[in-house]
Amino acid sequence: MSAAENIFIRGIGAVSPAGWGVLPLREALAKGEPWPTRELDRSGWARPFRVRRVPPPLPRPGFMSHPRLRRASPITQYAVAAALEALGGDVAGVKCGSFRLGVVLCVMTGCVNYSRRFYDETLKDPASASPLVFPETVFNAPASHLAALLGTSAINYTLVGDPGTFLQGLALGADWLLNDRADGCLVVGAEEMDWLTADAYRLFARKVVLSEGAGAVYLRAESPAHPAVQLHSVTQSHLFLLEQDRARAARQMRTELHAGRPEHLLCDATQGLQNVDGAELEAWRDWPGTKLSPKWILGEGLAAASAWQCVAAIDTLRQRQHPVSTPLAPGL
Repeated sequence: MSAAENIFIRGIGAVSPAGWGVLPLREALAKGEPWPTRELDRSGWARPFRVRRVPPPLPRPGFMSHPRLRRASPITQYAVAAALEALGGDVAGVKCGSFRLGVVLCVMTGCVNYSRRFYDETLKDPASASPLVFPETVFNAPASHLAALLGTSAINYTLVGDPGTFLQGLALGADWLLNDRADGCLVVGAEEMDWLTADAYRLFARKVVLSEGAGAVYLRAESPAHPAVQLHSVTQSHLFLLEQDRARAARQMRTELHAGRPEHLLCDATQGLQNVDGAELEAWRDWPGTKLSPKWILGEGLAAASAWQCVAAIDTLRQRQHPVSTPLAPGL
């Protein structure tokens, strides 16, 4: 386990099926009921998918009129909104170049909307496939747009992996700060909805309800003037492959974390599905405290859902509801 000394959370942001901002996320989790689903049609199919989508923002955020975002797909809009909320008043400092802001974007499916559209157009009529769409298909498009909006040329990475990648993004951001590669770091997890992703999950985990959105955590390596949430540590990565199944990986991850006490909170990744949750439930069967399961309420948001877990844990500490909050994402 790697301890992150003097890494503090300066800000958090979120976009979820509950709405735009941390407050709607907090209220949805406090209500404790699964968020209503909506239908997602696929052309030529009689039966739609059931998903949880992000509602349109009201009012429309001003950043959406930025030249780089006029043609951007939803994942970029979600990532930027969460990032700006997390940065808060430090946005001005970034834009004027007073400090270096590193960016770590974490995704699993990434820019699937424009990817599907581009290849669909290419297959139907290559001559009509829009070259304007192609730049929006790459994984690092949202991070590039965010950097352009903020006017920062500091270090900027995109990590592609399973939902646990967001925690590795936090570890990477902390490493940049401790090694003076950045003065602050935004770690963002974001995903967007498309029938292509929903259909893929239908093949392997039919009961999973997909969702979309983003979560952002803003890290700084300086002691805050007021009490703040501190990033203590991130576990090592424990992959599950042919040689090591998910259950064993989950157990190894568990041994690196705090045993917990009755007054502690665990923000887990369970969804109420035994075939998906089994390994995690077994690893945490002896947890003595309470649990909060954002995915059970908001759906399987992939990298965004892992970010929601961390945002929920931080927000809970800020609201002084628990002395310790531990976010957990599967796949570590």
